[in-house]
Amino acid sequence: MKALILESYNTSYLLKEVETPVAAKGQVLVNIKASGVNPLDLKIRAGQAAHARTQLPAILGLDMAGVVAAVGEGVTRFKPGDEVYGITGGVAGIPGTLAEYAAVDADLLAMKPANLTMREAAAVPLVFITAWEGLVDRARVQEGQTVLVHGGAGGVGHVAVQLAKAHGAKVYTTVSPAKRALVESYGAIAIDYTALSAQDYIQGYTNGEGFDVVFDTLGGVTLDSSFLSAKRYTGHVVSALGWGSHSLAPLSFRGATYSGIFTLYPLISGRGRAHHGDILRQATALIEAGKLRPLTDGQPYTMESIADAYTAIEQGTARGKVVIDIAFSGLKK
Repeated sequence: MKALILESYNTSYLLKEVETPVAAKGQVLVNIKASGVNPLDLKIRAGQAAHARTQLPAILGLDMAGVVAAVGEGVTRFKPGDEVYGITGGVAGIPGTLAEYAAVDADLLAMKPANLTMREAAAVPLVFITAWEGLVDRARVQEGQTVLVHGGAGGVGHVAVQLAKAHGAKVYTTVSPAKRALVESYGAIAIDYTALSAQDYIQGYTNGEGFDVVFDTLGGVTLDSSFLSAKRYTGHVVSALGWGSHSLAPLSFRGATYSGIFTLYPLISGRGRAHHGDILRQATALIEAGKLRPLTDGQPYTMESIADAYTAIEQGTARGKVVIDIAFSGLKK
């Protein structure tokens, strides 16, 4: 099969012919049709993601959508021909999704939403699982709550906005004026972070009370402002990028609580992988019900033009999740 190989950090991928994997016990062999690209993929390639390092040479790529080609011993949930998606590799020495085939743990997979293309489906797994773990698993979002999503036009953010809405919450999100229409199309109330401070929008939108749930997708100073934005005693802050050092004093003075998210832990550790499959089944149900739609960049990319895809992310010219089309050339014997 063809695969993109990274032989040393911060270098270009090499397109090579490598041995097609075989589905072992509990695994599914997937013919990959599309591979979603996340900002984290760029950090992994550069050797900058200490929490998501892999073993070189490696096939990177976290997200994928494809067709089951074969199933290993003990796999009963899937059969050849099924269309599936998931976060399946690219870290901790696990071969990733920038290849024509991957043998993956069946627990990590779910049936692809029937109303999405392969490209659209490949944009979903990492961002949806992150949003679900934050809003549902950690914050227990409920109908009637107020939810503030920081960066609601971003990858995780635009899914978090829609997920909170699907659970009946009133959703606010910080965005630039240029992206106001996008988040409003998801049903969110846009907050112009370029014009309003945290104190301004807390007072203006909650009468100084704060929000029931605050979802930080940006980290850094945004997490600090999130601690100020939680409702006293009952508020909960969740962060997908809580890697830095922060003062908990503002949160403590409000009597609020905090949770961190480490989406890749089940993939890296092997523990709790079935929950990823469970979450993606929830994603499929919401998407097929018309309650959530992923935003994908319209520019097509292939394994040969992946450098252009990475440049689009680095320069901020992509409008939605970037996806690599994986060419199919037939199962190699």
